[in-house]
Amino acid sequence: MHLHRTDPEALVGLLSLDDADHLLTSTAIRTPSIRLAQDGSVLPESSYTRGATLAGKPLTGLVDARKALALFADGATVVFQGLHRYWPPLTRLVADLELELGHPCQANAYLTPPGAQGFAVHSDSHDVFVFQTAGSKQWEVHGPDGVEDVLLEPGVSMYLPTGTPHAARAQEMVSLHVTIGINQLTWRGLVERSVAPLLAGVTDVHLPAGYLDDPATLVPGLADRLAALADAVRTLEAEAAVEQEVRRFLTSRPPRLPGGLRDLLGGVLGEVDATTTLRRRPGHPCVLLDRGEQVEVLLGDRSLTVPAWVRPALDEVRARRELTPADLPLDEQSNLVLCRRLVREGLLELA
Repeated sequence: MHLHRTDPEALVGLLSLDDADHLLTSTAIRTPSIRLAQDGSVLPESSYTRGATLAGKPLTGLVDARKALALFADGATVVFQGLHRYWPPLTRLVADLELELGHPCQANAYLTPPGAQGFAVHSDSHDVFVFQTAGSKQWEVHGPDGVEDVLLEPGVSMYLPTGTPHAARAQEMVSLHVTIGINQLTWRGLVERSVAPLLAGVTDVHLPAGYLDDPATLVPGLADRLAALADAVRTLEAEAAVEQEVRRFLTSRPPRLPGGLRDLLGGVLGEVDATTTLRRRPGHPCVLLDRGEQVEVLLGDRSLTVPAWVRPALDEVRARRELTPADLPLDEQSNLVLCRRLVREGLLELA
């Protein structure tokens, strides 16, 4: 466990009590983006949802705000799940974290009435960062040296490694806290994904009948297959496997294109000139792969191929948070063409 203190406003601005109220009472939020729990048990969805229709088609799992508020008043915790998918401040935070860490991240929030506890002592299968944005919560954290009590208030964040048993209870006021889960990618996973195609190539012929009476009959066949697999593993190129892993990670992330409609309509591109201040769109990847006379630019859900002589300008784009086309080392027209292309593809935006 590790605690950190910072300016409360920096954290409260990510999801305030008013924001939680808005999501719960004034939007068409649906399960599984929300669930309710009380005293260690998850409440049935039917107790706080309703159905409706949209354009003549049925909608299910819509949160009934009146029912949800009644359950909250009776001690239930409201859990907002997957906030990184629909709440912009946390979308940006998680996107930046994923690029910084290289691991998939997620964001949930827990709105708990005074004195209540949503979940009993439990542990998570991923690392967790927790920060309070309203009220306070008393945490019971189990470690190798026993149980430690931690009071989280706005401005205090806590890190819990994978598998740390914990529970939390709101104090005299309503509590709202956010958890950022880090779903770790491991060396074992990378090795498994690298050799998976080779394992898929091993013949799927049935084992011969009678091997239970004479297990030795399996030894030569298994030895041959293991030797062939070992030879194939030795031919694997680590660089190619790593590139495939990077592609897999980036392409599994959702596109993040705030302002993309305006860009598409052409308003932004016409405004970009040599002195226009541009910035990297938060959470947007830019991985450069040399391809001889060309450079491939990985942008998450898509890639670009550009001439190799553009590489110095792309390196400059990667190194800066903000820039103007005139800051790049190419000729004036090439700088402008490249920046406009990167705005169109979503990597850059007007500052």
